[in-house]
Amino acid sequence: MIWLQPEAATKPQPGQACNACGVCCASEPCPVARVFLWQFRGACQALVWSAAKRQYRCGMLLEPSNYLRFLPRVAQRPFRFLVARWVAADTACDSDAQV
Repeated sequence: MIWLQPEAATKPQPGQACNACGVCCASEPCPVARVFLWQFRGACQALVWSAAKRQYRCGMLLEPSNYLRFLPRVAQRPFRFLVARWVAADTACDSDAQV
């Protein structure tokens, strides 16, 4: 069971455009969370709710230094680029979680 904000968008079907509903990250940690946050189950600790935009975002993309204290400021931008590629951010829904 996962808990999401009631204002969050409904999960799209796999293959449809991502709408930042948060279901994928709330159901299990992605490879980035497994490697960098050492999280292997449960909702991703880097999942961030934006009340203003009414959508979930990846904290590792928004502000990686909040999660990786060792990351130099100069490396944050390239790290964000890599994370976006690794998780295929804002592309298509690839979650098969049932809601």
